[in-house]
Amino acid sequence: MNSIDLNQFDVSAVIVDLDGTMIDTLDDFCVALNRMLGDLPAPFASHQVDRATVAQLVGKGSEHLLKSVLDLVGNASLAIDSEAYDGSTAGNEADLPDRLYPQAWASYQRHYRAVNGQYAHVFPGVEAGLVYLKARGLKLACLTNKPTAFARALLQAKGLDGFFDLTFGGDAFARKKPDPLPLLATCAALGSAPRRTLMIGDSSNDAQAARAAGCPVLLVTYGYNHGQPIRDVQADGYIDSLQRLIPA
Repeated sequence: MNSIDLNQFDVSAVIVDLDGTMIDTLDDFCVALNRMLGDLPAPFASHQVDRATVAQLVGKGSEHLLKSVLDLVGNASLAIDSEAYDGSTAGNEADLPDRLYPQAWASYQRHYRAVNGQYAHVFPGVEAGLVYLKARGLKLACLTNKPTAFARALLQAKGLDGFFDLTFGGDAFARKKPDPLPLLATCAALGSAPRRTLMIGDSSNDAQAARAAGCPVLLVTYGYNHGQPIRDVQADGYIDSLQRLIPA
């Protein structure tokens, strides 16, 4: 694939997504989620989630991820154990994921904090791409739907924190991507107009937020995008590595 010419965008700043764009964090998620499920009562404790499942669920924040996993496991249990969930009890058991959410949230937060970055790895070309962006004098911000504290700890663990002037997570603003608010607020914090701020991400969340905010957007081809083909998402370009930002 040919390199992307950043001059075509005339940007003064770049906003970069985290999970699926800079770092492959699926195994971190799997470990934390499976340990969380093990802390819950039956039938949740006997279930596990894998990378393929998590890849379809990540990207909309920890709350959405956790609720999706609980619903998925709860529905699977209802379908498998028909005797345990007959007509007399189905109504009570169907709302079990909602009732377990507070316990599950506390457990997940504890386990994710413990494993954050241990099973994750930086995608090839990311560091080289960030070095190039900084060398061009561009302001950089990391904007993710992951909680801010987890995002900052992960960037530090992987040696990427020094590239970014700002890091904002999903709890930094009233709404998360794909709402444009986080991008608009990040642009303001960077002192860069949206039209001169490039968004680099891996999903429709990033693209939709960028479009609504008035930012140009590039999408990486190796990310998650909720399990859907990334080239089906409208963007200003697609790259198979952040290293492709460097002129040939």
